[in-house]
Amino acid sequence: MGLDILVCFDNNDEIYSNDYHNEKFDYFNKHSLSRTFCNLMCRKDVVSGEPELDQISKITSVDISPIYKMETYGSDSGEELEFFLEMAETEEQRESIIKQSQASKDKLKGNIDTVLATVTNLIDKLSKINNLPKMLTDNGYDTLENEIYFADFNKDKGQGYISNNFGQDLRNFKRFLEYAKAKGSTTTYFNYG
Repeated sequence: MGLDILVCFDNNDEIYSNDYHNEKFDYFNKHSLSRTFCNLMCRKDVVSGEPELDQISKITSVDISPIYKMETYGSDSGEELEFFLEMAETEEQRESIIKQSQASKDKLKGNIDTVLATVTNLIDKLSKINNLPKMLTDNGYDTLENEIYFADFNKDKGQGYISNNFGQDLRNFKRFLEYAKAKGSTTTYFNYG
């Protein structure tokens, strides 16, 4: 097993309703992000050089910070918050942790349009680049299999989760954001599990 990334919204109950999980709609394959995308998001914490997503930002001149900021929301399950609260030694520390957690959530409020514009911009610019894998350095630690994951950007190679390439992951991400926005979502963030 490995770490997965889940796109969440301010109205998760509406988005992840029983209809969403009905196989006839195939939302899983249309919206899922691969484990490789999850690893891509974590590269900044793994490599000592510039992570691939940051390199892509420079290549395309697209500010990817709205995507990175999606990681700052914190856990909806409360486990992460509970852990930090248990580690706090004083009531003031606990209050500070709660305030910081709420401030992180407040900073992301209403971000769905910005994230959607960022993903759309990336898709538009990357769809015109034929040799993306050759333009990227893996910093000597190729856990993403760059030659496979970043190749054939305009083709869907996976099954909605398994073996998605970067292009398919971004297109799935965009579709999911559009779907959620149509259902009234205004805020989006990542959850890992």
